[in-house]
Amino acid sequence: MNSKECFELAKWAITYAKKCGAQDAAVDVHDRREIQVQFRDQNIEKLQEANRHSLAIATYLNNRYSSQNTNNLKKDFLEKFIEEAVASTKYLSEDPYRKLPDPKYYSGREKKELDLRDPSYESVRTEDRIACARAAALASSSASDRIVSVTSGFSDNLTRMVKVHSNGFEGELEFTSFSLYSNPTLKDDEGKLVEEYAYGDTKNKADLPDPQKVGVEATKRALQRIGQKKIESGVMDMVVENRVASQVIWPLIGPMSASALQQKQSFLEGRLGQKITSERLTMIDDPFLIRGQGSRLFDGEGLAARCMPVIEKGILKTYYVDNYYGRKLGMEPTTGDTSNLVFAYGAKSCDEIISGISRGIFVTGFIGGNSNGTTGDFSFGISGMLIENGRQVKPVFEMNVSGNMLALWENLADVGNDPDIYSSWRTPAFHFRNVQFSGI
Repeated sequence: MNSKECFELAKWAITYAKKCGAQDAAVDVHDRREIQVQFRDQNIEKLQEANRHSLAIATYLNNRYSSQNTNNLKKDFLEKFIEEAVASTKYLSEDPYRKLPDPKYYSGREKKELDLRDPSYESVRTEDRIACARAAALASSSASDRIVSVTSGFSDNLTRMVKVHSNGFEGELEFTSFSLYSNPTLKDDEGKLVEEYAYGDTKNKADLPDPQKVGVEATKRALQRIGQKKIESGVMDMVVENRVASQVIWPLIGPMSASALQQKQSFLEGRLGQKITSERLTMIDDPFLIRGQGSRLFDGEGLAARCMPVIEKGILKTYYVDNYYGRKLGMEPTTGDTSNLVFAYGAKSCDEIISGISRGIFVTGFIGGNSNGTTGDFSFGISGMLIENGRQVKPVFEMNVSGNMLALWENLADVGNDPDIYSSWRTPAFHFRNVQFSGI
């Protein structure tokens, strides 16, 4: 479906919903093409193309609300679908906070070109996709004679989303995505299997890393894990690698949400304008990054996107307030979810940070665990490398790191200069002091 067809269908659905008795309605129409290639041990294991079309409609009637979606976009089906959607809404409990956003929050939308659609997408051939996945797999296999198997893959998609609200909002988002990865498994000296991965994920194919580098990097990371084991418990420095640092960011973001605040499940309630972390942490929600993984001109509720400071030199500057919970709390909506998170990056690389640590653990992976949004207490399983006198000396595995998020972030000692460019959360490496590790 092209843009015009998507808009026409969305507007028709809203008109028909109101004809059926809805007072307001919101419609999303999605059109997505996705192609996946997967190799396993140099053989094509998957070659799949999927074209998906869907329509989601939210109906509002006498302070009642419901949401339904379907993949059948034929008009005769949709008529009955919408009739039943409106009819079912009448049976739900009243909720005076369930309303479309005030149209004033739609205004002020930026007219920026975010370059989210690769113009060369249609010229990417199946043989190109296969060649990328094969090259990554071959590079991983060739990097060590310990390799047992390698799984690699390449995928891309073209997605169009049209959003229309009955109270005046209209918006469209069109983007491409490309992904490449390699996941080797090898055997250590004791016959135990060890696996790792490397990847790239971008909006434009030209920004993907070289497949051979991905493959070699994945195997290099797996080799570093040979001989991994627990070490003795203790309080040490912790450096969290950039690509897994979202694990320590998310326990801050969740309690910033209006839903957590309203449900009394946030240790950040009442902390707006207060210092909650070391002054070394500055975090900004920036929806306008060119080719950013989370870039957008409006959010999932149609609110005009804006750049906003989240934490500024340790001080909490905003909450993530959606339309529904904002009404419940009597707070102005900001946005209900993150776009791109960027940081005030430091002067040192991750290696330079590690070189200044006498004893600590470089965390390269998290293995389960949990964080309590109400208290901030956390406990995570980790894997990584023991640091002694500025050097990574041996791999560690199945250690636990625990504590409280406020104390952890107060002990932030340094921020790396190495944002993870393949994620919407462009986290750098973080260096924390006085962290409790549990092992043997």
